[in-house]
Amino acid sequence: MSGDSAIWIDGAPSAALPLPDRGLDFGDGLFETLLLRGGEPLYCELHLARLQRGIRALAFPDCHNMVCKRLDAACAEIRARGWRWCALRLTLTRGAGPRGYAPPTAAVPRIIITVTDLGETPAHLASPATVGVASVRWPTQPALAGLKHLNRLEQVLAAREYRQAGLDEAVMLNQRGGVVSVVAGNLFLVLDGQLLTAPVDSCGIAGTRRELIMRRWAPATGLTVREATLTMTQLDSAEEVFFSNSLLGLRPVGRCGKRAWRTHVICEKLFRRYQDDLA
Repeated sequence: MSGDSAIWIDGAPSAALPLPDRGLDFGDGLFETLLLRGGEPLYCELHLARLQRGIRALAFPDCHNMVCKRLDAACAEIRARGWRWCALRLTLTRGAGPRGYAPPTAAVPRIIITVTDLGETPAHLASPATVGVASVRWPTQPALAGLKHLNRLEQVLAAREYRQAGLDEAVMLNQRGGVVSVVAGNLFLVLDGQLLTAPVDSCGIAGTRRELIMRRWAPATGLTVREATLTMTQLDSAEEVFFSNSLLGLRPVGRCGKRAWRTHVICEKLFRRYQDDLA
């Protein structure tokens, strides 16, 4: 049933987090959000590769095999329950540690998996989103750029802002005022027939669907795609705008402020590639 959920902590069904935990204390951890189809994680290798990059960046002990073991066990349980479409959040913290910022020398990472039954299929393109521009901006931090670490307060504040304004999403800028992303996804602009997205070398997240668009779906449809520094002027003059994330795939932007887009040809074309993978 839609909304049903299940939680495992270090492989055991539980909703009680053992304390202390550095993920709670300092945001010392990483996470991935995967789409499950009948208990099978889509594009799992991309998520695990990004998680592994985060493990190296944060100098966690190598726990790849244990992560895979816990993930496989959770997916097997979801298959047994017969849940069709699910969102799986895999959270990896450094685990317990002594007081203070410095991490323990012999950390034992903690693996938390939460699965929620989505009920409805994500194989249909969502209606065009109405978005604003968040007043909260991405912080500049090249050491963490691209990773899905647990420090997400900028996005929490930006999401609160757009929800209060009755919007579907919000564009997030960097500290120089450049366009980077939306709150929960990567942003793409179509300009002069080219597909552009912002680099994620100083801030932002290197999304798995972003990677699929750039490396697989766009080339397969004959589209030229590249990273570029983006401005609000370019966004306003774009022929088309859409965003991507791991649960909805792609969603067109129908309005941002006074600018409206009525056609979404490129987004629809790319979404058909996504649908082929979901079939």
